[in-house]
Amino acid sequence: MPKTVPTSARRPVSPSEAKSPAPKRASDFPARRPGWMNSDELAEAVAEVASDLVDYQSMSDAELRIATKRRLKAEIDFIANDNFTKPGCGQEVFGESLELAPRQTSLGIAAIRKSGIDLPVHLSRLCEAPLLKPDQERMLFQRMNFLLQHASMHRALLNPDRPSRRRLELIDEMIRLAEWHRDRIVEANLRLVFSIVKKFVNTNNGFDELLSDGIVALIRAVEKFDFDRGFRFSTYATQVVRRNSYRTVVVNQEERQKVAGGIQDMDIDISDDERTSAISEKRWHELRSRLAVMLNDLDRREKLIIRARFSLGSHRKVRTLQSLADRLGVSKERVRQLERRAMDKLRAMAGDVKLADLEA
Repeated sequence: MPKTVPTSARRPVSPSEAKSPAPKRASDFPARRPGWMNSDELAEAVAEVASDLVDYQSMSDAELRIATKRRLKAEIDFIANDNFTKPGCGQEVFGESLELAPRQTSLGIAAIRKSGIDLPVHLSRLCEAPLLKPDQERMLFQRMNFLLQHASMHRALLNPDRPSRRRLELIDEMIRLAEWHRDRIVEANLRLVFSIVKKFVNTNNGFDELLSDGIVALIRAVEKFDFDRGFRFSTYATQVVRRNSYRTVVVNQEERQKVAGGIQDMDIDISDDERTSAISEKRWHELRSRLAVMLNDLDRREKLIIRARFSLGSHRKVRTLQSLADRLGVSKERVRQLERRAMDKLRAMAGDVKLADLEA
């Protein structure tokens, strides 16, 4: 197993930090491909990411300057390691054989069966990667952060006035290689996501949404995990994915309550019997689609105000009359008038909605 440094020599680097470990002069860190990038251990990853790399050679000088500025704006998040900048570290990091086991179809099928949920067979492909051994997991995290730290060092030497095609190419390739190693960790832990999110599935929270959110949470966990603290990644990932799934359920519940409150404000009669029983997924989507149709009959300002005031659509927070007035460039009283007019229109349209159709 490759050598690692003590925890005290490591620190997390967030995107908000202005400084990255880098030489003071470009001449100290030339824009050429280092020898360790030609190692056999990187050959597979290099071949896979080649098609995703940007062709900087065909860019004009103006396009190259724009690309350089764009790269400087994009922070690189990683776990820093002082030893990563020492001579020969690259050969040491990529000197050991990773020996990842091939994907197995049987593992994916078994994961689907264990989920206890009627899922499409194609989802089994997400769970075909075997679990990682502790040494493999550590090596993947070490290589991912090593690549990102070196990409950050090259990034710190970019100059928009004198853009370097070769340095931009190196940064892109190192980042793509780091993502390749990240994806190997993610793939090996997707069965963990399946086992967690299935516990939150019910009539109001579908498996697809929870799985999608869970995978995003898993990716964030990989990017934030400090592999040198002495515990397995699965312990940390379990907490992150479970917390994220719980938050998704809570947000969905709050959105349903807000929409239900909006229906009541529009004088749509829903019996007490219907309130005490759970609204089926089909009827819920029907209500939302009808609300969307009614909102589309409002003019642009009215639609914006109603959505913002009732936290519908992309609006996660209820907006105040004053904030809307500032955005629209009108007075607070004018926003109030527009809201009242929009609500009158919705009430009139709601009178034509036949809720009996939703009872089937």
